[in-house]
Amino acid sequence: LVGAYPTPVNWHNSPEEARYIFEDSGAKAIIVHADLYRGIEEALPKDVPVFIVETPPEIISAYGLAAGMTALPAGTRDWEKWLLQFPPIKAAPAEPPGSMIYTSGTTGHPKGVRRAPPTAEQAAAWIGVIGEVMGFDKRYGEPQEMVTVVTGPMYHSAPNAYGLYAFRAGANIILQPRFDPEELLQIIERHKVTHLHMVPTMFVRLLKLPEEVKKKYDLSSLRFVVHAAAPCPVHVKQAMIEWWGPVINEYYGGTETGAVVFCNSAQYLAHPGTVGKAVEGAKVLVLDESGKELQRGATGEIVCRIPAIPDFTYHGDDEKRRRAEKAGLIALGDIGYLDEDGFLYLCDRAKDMVISGGVNIYPAEIEAELHKMPGVGDCAVFGIPDEEFGESLCAVVQPQPGATLSEMDVRAFLRERLAGYKVPKRVEFQTDLPREDSGKIFKRKLREPYWQAAGRQI
Repeated sequence: LVGAYPTPVNWHNSPEEARYIFEDSGAKAIIVHADLYRGIEEALPKDVPVFIVETPPEIISAYGLAAGMTALPAGTRDWEKWLLQFPPIKAAPAEPPGSMIYTSGTTGHPKGVRRAPPTAEQAAAWIGVIGEVMGFDKRYGEPQEMVTVVTGPMYHSAPNAYGLYAFRAGANIILQPRFDPEELLQIIERHKVTHLHMVPTMFVRLLKLPEEVKKKYDLSSLRFVVHAAAPCPVHVKQAMIEWWGPVINEYYGGTETGAVVFCNSAQYLAHPGTVGKAVEGAKVLVLDESGKELQRGATGEIVCRIPAIPDFTYHGDDEKRRRAEKAGLIALGDIGYLDEDGFLYLCDRAKDMVISGGVNIYPAEIEAELHKMPGVGDCAVFGIPDEEFGESLCAVVQPQPGATLSEMDVRAFLRERLAGYKVPKRVEFQTDLPREDSGKIFKRKLREPYWQAAGRQI
């Protein structure tokens, strides 16, 4: 309405992390639920108006919030009362100048991915892509018949975009404040849900339900379930297709590119492990280290682009944007290959990003904080296999000579400085970390034993 960039912020962020985003984005106004206000109060920039929204009862129930946590703090602006001061806008609302959402960077600081609004031609082309990738077209029912549940947090780019596309398609939207596997089954049955957007961690938790619970609910209304955000183990995907039927779909892409690759259940069963084929208009290549296109079956860096998505930049970091472009396409930092039929497979990540439960985590940020801890000589943080979350964090610490550290000490130190999901589940200690000739820690030697034992690479 006011022509501003909407920028969601992860409520799990520590005050320091939130402060960085508030300041880096140049926020002109901040809107926050009442229960979250006190957690970021110290991070709020001066002279920026802050509006408090009453916490919805569904969130209060989902998180078991006490009454004192949801009361509007004294002296703050009540969003609803503030809006009532103004007459309703009868004219068409102003078009926002675009969108911006923060995604973590390897430097440890998140970067704002800023995008201009689409042209009329791009918008028309993207409607077709969304119809294929999200299922919001007449092949899966009229808009008034579509019922979808947004199962992920709206501060992440994928659920945020999915919710917006569902809204524009005219679908009925249900927000699940906190994912609970059996509750989702209850919602599907009660509201005859037709569409879902999920991540593989949710599949794992659903499959762990007792058989009597899984058979208890009528899921026959489901027409189109799509997942993304992290690699899905083959046995998990196959089990979900067997349970829910051939309604499971998958796409691959990033905040920077949007969805560029897609596959349905039939394609997946014919090509187990694939994340799909390029959607209409998209270009996907695999390059070697020199930037030359590789032949089918050869592993290299994945680059991709789709003209239907407006170009982007990293807010305040044009150089990072230039580095992301290779062969006229965008590199998302993933390693993989294309088979003879053009289906894409992920093998590894070019950088050390960890995807845990669909959330991107960068070890460099955690290592930077660990280096501040008294008694830490050096450290390495990386992802290890996790049956439920795909990956979880492991920290290996080299104490300074004479220092005595414990796993509890390390976790407590990080918990004070970082969001909870960035605190490693596992902490180990070594007197000497393996190093390359250059002196750089040889992370692969630390990480490999865990993945070899799990029988997978990612």
